[in-house]
Amino acid sequence: QVQLEESGGGSVQAGGSLRLSCAVSGGTFHSYAMGWYRQAPGKEREFVAVISWSGGSTYFAESVKGRFSIFRDNSKKTVTLQMNNLKPEDTAVYSCAAGLGPAYTYAEGTARGGMDHWGSGTLVTVSS
Repeated sequence: QVQLEESGGGSVQAGGSLRLSCAVSGGTFHSYAMGWYRQAPGKEREFVAVISWSGGSTYFAESVKGRFSIFRDNSKKTVTLQMNNLKPEDTAVYSCAAGLGPAYTYAEGTARGGMDHWGSGTLVTVSS
């Protein structure tokens, strides 16, 4: 059984940085594209970033391009979302997810059935 556990959420002022980590247990980590999604209060969940199984390809939502980066360590079975220059509109619960499809399909929203496994999420609050 694949389990995902996020850490690193918290509160920060606008312009600050946070680093979210996701540790994966079970399954074959290097088989999965790994992504981050977020859900703000009263809004639907949205895609933030995804990284391919090899780490060679990354994709970002337009709203976070140039501010967020994503990387993975297959030996440690972790994926990290580095968030810089945070804005109040980045406030949300951030969830880590794993999917067996090509990474670009999750960025495009065309992956059949979406991500296969999800973490429970971690709250990020950005104050102005």
